[in-house]
Amino acid sequence: MGRIFQTRKATMFKRYAKMAKAFTKIGREIVIAVKAGGPHPESNPRLRMIIQNAKAINMPKVNVEAAIKRASEKDSGSFEEIIYEGYAPHGVPVLVECTTNNPTRTVASVRLYFNRANGSLGTNGSVSFMFDHVVLFKIDATGLNKDDLELELIDFGLEDIGLDEENNQFIIQTQFTDFGKMQSGLEERKINVLETSKTYIPTTTKELSPEHEAEVMAMIEKMEEDDDIEAVYHNIA
Repeated sequence: MGRIFQTRKATMFKRYAKMAKAFTKIGREIVIAVKAGGPHPESNPRLRMIIQNAKAINMPKVNVEAAIKRASEKDSGSFEEIIYEGYAPHGVPVLVECTTNNPTRTVASVRLYFNRANGSLGTNGSVSFMFDHVVLFKIDATGLNKDDLELELIDFGLEDIGLDEENNQFIIQTQFTDFGKMQSGLEERKINVLETSKTYIPTTTKELSPEHEAEVMAMIEKMEEDDDIEAVYHNIA
């Protein structure tokens, strides 16, 4: 019984840690969005997106409102988004997406992760050309027809649309540069957006042996534990 309890406790703490990091990420994104476009969701598309995502992860409304209020204060701290590029072991290209209030600290940490894994931190543009920067919109599929939706949204930058049958959701993909246009198109049609996410999709993939893949993933897992690092993208098949 003691062993089962310890296993459950470890799982519970891991889940809470993930939830805490997700809340922290949303809080930082709110600061960036408010600083850039103001505290009013109706006139700030990016803030509207973040509030949707906060709901998707069950972040309490009071937390969201408090974060917006703090970000609106003149003396509040600011964060910036930075993408670092490099190569993991065995020549795997990696993008490291960060949100930080101290770029000097963050770049030093990122460089250390690469070095410890026998990888290398690169320069801007050394890896990013191997990825497409896209936005994914998850929408409620109830009452919607895929073919009709595709025709309606093609002029708003639709690149791809797929059905997640298990969750009854359509997943819409568009280039990052078309984010605002697609968001407006969905809002005009009163389509319920459940979640929006930015991501990087590799244009080609790389096959690795199980041993080599484990080395790369060990480095990525270490990076993802860092509070300044939001996501790590790679092209392992």
